[in-house]
Amino acid sequence: MATTAPLHVAVVGAGSWGTALAALASRGAPTLLWARDATLVKQLSADGRNPRYLPDIALPADLGYTSDLDHVVGHVCAAPQGLLILGVPVAGLGAACAALADRLGRAGRPDLPLVYTCKGFDAQSGALPHQIAAQALADHPGALTGVLSGPSFAREVAQGLPVALTIASAHDSVHRLATRALHGDRSRVYSSTDVIGVETGGAVKNIMAIACGVADALGLGHNARAALITRGLAEITRLGIALGARTETFAGLTGLGDLVLTATGDLSRNRRVGLALGSGRSLAEIQAEMSQVAEGVRCAPAVLALAGRHGVDMPITEAVCAVLFHGMAPAAAVEALLAREPRTEAPPARAAPPG
Repeated sequence: MATTAPLHVAVVGAGSWGTALAALASRGAPTLLWARDATLVKQLSADGRNPRYLPDIALPADLGYTSDLDHVVGHVCAAPQGLLILGVPVAGLGAACAALADRLGRAGRPDLPLVYTCKGFDAQSGALPHQIAAQALADHPGALTGVLSGPSFAREVAQGLPVALTIASAHDSVHRLATRALHGDRSRVYSSTDVIGVETGGAVKNIMAIACGVADALGLGHNARAALITRGLAEITRLGIALGARTETFAGLTGLGDLVLTATGDLSRNRRVGLALGSGRSLAEIQAEMSQVAEGVRCAPAVLALAGRHGVDMPITEAVCAVLFHGMAPAAAVEALLAREPRTEAPPARAAPPG
């Protein structure tokens, strides 16, 4: 009878999502959670809770903690199979990939998968996460990467509530190991090869969630929310196709699923930003009170610029940027959207396959 080789998992980044994924993975494999702050590691080890992000949730007793990246790499390389999950923001992805790939190369495991979870575009260049990772890994041709995304609030995952996720990669081994690490009784993991589509859906839905929060704060009703979600999905799909994604991806977990969750769920940071904006608060005031980044704010200008370069019409994104950065009143932005000329609702054309 065939046996499965042991698997070790490490999660780099002890924010709410990294902590939740480490808790999930530890139910099936020896798992180590890395935090930059050694003081936080001591608190995690002593209390079995993340005092900064999930203070009221007890983490699995066998989950390990460290602030040493060499310890992380030693842990995943100590088993025949290993998986590194990068729970870092877009701004830190390149540095994390390079630091880990360098250590994996020295350990003789350059093809150990690096799976990142960040959602967004680079604020300056507009690059997607896989492009950021590719640039950082240019000197490590054996590196294998993938993106984990889908409708998921970290708190619910840490609580052990049901969740469905998508792992997107060009490499079968990344699909296999990520699925093995995270698929279980209450978590389902689906595979995709459409990295661009999964990343685009995961990033742009945050902007649409801000718009829905604004509309809800203004008391525009469920009809308006449904319209924003539907037309928001059309914007996401148009941009994704222009970038080379597949149409069908946006009807799945990382398109419609993630958009609905983020636009309607009370745990959504981006929705909360929209609610506060619609209530008359300034962006500076809102951000000063937030302990975590709302990625929709960070990547909205990059998305709008990217849409302009590709000739993609994104009126909701444009309205959100006007409110966030150009002083437009939320009610005026809504009026501008409603005043647009009528048009035919037609599905975007399917992207041509690469030549």
